[in-house]
Parts: sequence; C-alpha cells; structure tokens
Amino acid sequence: MFRKLSQFISAIKSELKKCSWPWESDPKIKGFKKFRELWGSTLVVLIAMVLLGAYVAFFDFVMARVVTWAVEQLS
Repeated sequence: MFRKLSQFISAIKSELKKCSWPWESDPKIKGFKKFRELWGSTLVVLIAMVLLGAYVAFFDFVMARVVTWAVEQLS
C-alpha cells in the first residue's frame, strides 16, 4: 500500500514539473511582481464568480416571484 502511494506521489510530482507555472516566466523578476500574472488571473476568476453569483441570485429571485404569482393565481 505504501509503495503504491509513493508511486502515485512521484507520478504527481513528475506531471507537475511538466506544467507551465505563471511565475517562472522571467527569473530576473523578484518579489510580488513575479506573481503579476497569477494575481491577474485570480482577480478575473473572482470577478467572474461574483457576476455569476449575482446572475443566479437575480434569476432565483425572479423565478420565485413568478412561481408565487402562479400559485396565487391558481388558488
């Protein structure tokens, strides 16, 4: 069991080495500037989540009102 776990972890490490990481683009850049692409991508994802959440909340509000109105009309 430990042997399989060790093989699994080593396979994960070898696959992660093949990935393109956003902070490795220029080794001369130091500090937080190094993570500029990562910060930008994170900000885009957060904005998209907020917009999608607002859309779903609005649609839920409208549908709840429609269903309430329909139930009142049928009663």
